Amino acid sequence: MSPPSLFDFTEARDKFTVNYNYKHLPIDDLQTVLKRKLNVEDFLFLIYISIDGVTEGICSATTPFLLLGDVLDCLPLDQCDKIFSFVEENVSTWKSNTFYSAGKNYLLRIMCWNLLRRLSKSQNTVFCGRIQLFLARFFPLSEKSGLNLQSQFNLDNITVFNKNEQDSTLGLQLTEVKEEGMEVEEGEMGDEDAPAPCSIPIDYNLYRKFWTLQDYFRNPVQCYDKFSWMTFLKYSDETLAVFKSFKLDDMQASKRKLEEMRTAAGDHVYFAKFLTSEKLMDLQLSDSNFRRHSLLQYLILFQYLKGQVKFKSSSCVLNDDQSLWIEDTTKLVHQLLRETPPDGDKFASMFEHILNTEENWNSWKNEGCPSFVKERPAETKPIRPSRKRQAPEDFLGKGPDRKILMGNDELSRLWNLNPDNMEACKSDSREFMPSLEDFFEDAIEQADPSNMVEDEYKVVRNSNYGWRALRLLSRRSPHFFQPTNQQFKSLADYLENMVIKLAKELPKDLPSEEIKTSEEDDDEENGDNLLKESNDSPSIQSKAVTNSQMDEIAAKLGSQWKTLADHLEMSEKEIHVIESDSEDVELQAKMLLVAWQDREGPQATMESLVTALNSAGFSNITEGLSET
Repeated sequence: MSPPSLFDFTEARDKFTVNYNYKHLPIDDLQTVLKRKLNVEDFLFLIYISIDGVTEGICSATTPFLLLGDVLDCLPLDQCDKIFSFVEENVSTWKSNTFYSAGKNYLLRIMCWNLLRRLSKSQNTVFCGRIQLFLARFFPLSEKSGLNLQSQFNLDNITVFNKNEQDSTLGLQLTEVKEEGMEVEEGEMGDEDAPAPCSIPIDYNLYRKFWTLQDYFRNPVQCYDKFSWMTFLKYSDETLAVFKSFKLDDMQASKRKLEEMRTAAGDHVYFAKFLTSEKLMDLQLSDSNFRRHSLLQYLILFQYLKGQVKFKSSSCVLNDDQSLWIEDTTKLVHQLLRETPPDGDKFASMFEHILNTEENWNSWKNEGCPSFVKERPAETKPIRPSRKRQAPEDFLGKGPDRKILMGNDELSRLWNLNPDNMEACKSDSREFMPSLEDFFEDAIEQADPSNMVEDEYKVVRNSNYGWRALRLLSRRSPHFFQPTNQQFKSLADYLENMVIKLAKELPKDLPSEEIKTSEEDDDEENGDNLLKESNDSPSIQSKAVTNSQMDEIAAKLGSQWKTLADHLEMSEKEIHVIESDSEDVELQAKMLLVAWQDREGPQATMESLVTALNSAGFSNITEGLSET
């Protein structure tokens, strides 16, 4: 066996010199490179010759990745940028069969863990983005290590803003703000650049409510909680009302400023995160980019709330009111996007297309991320022709009379009753299962006390009849699978109970109201009959407290809702939770009624609420609700 060929160092040096403009020449051997102080180009040359070494078979496929990891660990970030440019240019090399399987884990560890950990998300935003794009190009789309399969959110992205109203500066006059250091240079903002006056005053409440919404965008699961949803709905309505009343018509000043930024910093303009200073609130409302970012957050949130996500909890379901509000608000957000210059219609259409693409991406993840590469069908071997002798046509039913002969006259007659045996089995004439009305007709008549049939002579006491009745009930009656707490001593007792229920439902002329047994009296003592009576009684459902009634009562209660809380038997802990969730007294009163309704369930009727209001001294409120 002949030894492997030696690595041609000179050829690799010349190739690298041409491709990467290598300046340190001449180089006789690798020792010359390693003896002097190395710079970035020397490191690149070492990585380059290691790649050629793998191709020639004189080193393992992991050598370039180990060398790349050591180089990135020992160099400062500005020089790591040059090394990473070399990595980006050779992405086709890393994806080849020689390097991919051996180096994918090394690249993932080097790029995602070591290098990204050293970079700052605010100062090295471009570098972080280049790394993410390289990983997206390097790994296939079906690679699950780069997918957010469980739809987790970045809960560490917390928006910090002033939550203390006493420290707010929004109440100060404009002159006082200027004295604190926010001076306006001459020519910085003229009359044509000034934003249009807002019809809603920009105060601390608007500032607090606007930035509080960022917590819902950070963690959308909060919207499935009733109390959190009410707060989100109230704050969103006020914020969108400001956007709707504060139109951005004149965009000439913004266009000039954008052109100045592009001239000074090139074509790349980045917005890592908006500032939350109170002094910038008025200017931010006048900025089209700020408004677009805020409106897009609503559309992304609504898509998650309405979408079908595989790893969503079973409790994360929207009710009809929430779905209707989201539908109306989505139309309003699209309208505001189209009204936001410049190119509002084009921008709104483009983002709508992006959301539709995201729906396809979510569907692909819900299906388990199947591969995009279609496998070739397996090559089927040609079927060899059969050498068996063909059967006569008369035997196969292909003769003139098309009759299949089974070797016996009776079998042939039965077999040829229908040309298609499967269709013959599906015929209505083969339906042997009786209806509930016909099968239980005798049992219902015997259950009528007026017929005076003794228990021992009833058909339900027959074991054969009971077995057939159970099979029929399991196929035809929903009562068979209905859970109940009632205990039956025998099958006959259970069937008598089922006969009574069927007698009330089947369209018969029998006086089913008169069929009473001792078992029916026992049913009234357990939860099964109580549930049935509650479902059949429209008087209780008609007196349930509606959402509009709760809004009316909450508006009249106002700050006196704690007095009603004592008569509704709410605990101190529940009252404290309601106070901490919102500062709006009307919203707190609404939360009190919602919490009471959730706790009482079907017993939360209008009668019990009126009784609590009267005992708390709010008879004036109940007078207006007596007819609702």
